Amino acid sequence: MVKEITIYVEGGGNDNQRLAKECRRGFKEFFNKLGIRAAIVACGGRDKAYHRFCIGLKRNEHCLLLVDSEEPVKDKMDVWQHVFLRQGDNWNKPKNATKDHLHFMVECMEAWFMADKESLANYYNKNFHRNVLPKNTNIEDIPKSTLMESLKKATRDTTKGEYSKGENSFDILSKIDANKVIANSPYAERLRDTLKDPSKFLTPSR
Repeated sequence: MVKEITIYVEGGGNDNQRLAKECRRGFKEFFNKLGIRAAIVACGGRDKAYHRFCIGLKRNEHCLLLVDSEEPVKDKMDVWQHVFLRQGDNWNKPKNATKDHLHFMVECMEAWFMADKESLANYYNKNFHRNVLPKNTNIEDIPKSTLMESLKKATRDTTKGEYSKGENSFDILSKIDANKVIANSPYAERLRDTLKDPSKFLTPSR
């Protein structure tokens, strides 16, 4: 019998139960659209997500870690090498982890929204300025700073108000087309494929 998959995600606000609940709901609904059932653990900050994942791995959980890459990932660089070398992370790869245990939402989760601008526009509705969003169809190449600034400009005049990472992000995540994200993001496709193959989560023998 395959153990339940646990996904430790960056996001949900530190010690903020309401945001944590919204984070869990958003990711659960996103993955449900891909036919994937998993327990979502909203960890708040990225360091907390990493440390909670490490504890889960030691407990032999069927788990993975999902975080923003924060910066461009150099061509062909191993995911664990990226978070080890990135200033501010310096994460060591846990003893029993493989590359399939770590996944990125490209530079930040908001890049996924760019794969389904129609749903994003429908969410904000009137006075949403879609024309200021990045035109780059390669969503993994859009810098985090560009994403965040364009979302603020696009939403500034809407009734929901200026985009807020905590207040709006997980609700939007629950509404976008997950298959469009997969089609436009190799990292998201890699995440989907890993979740669809439970054998990749088997903890290597100690």
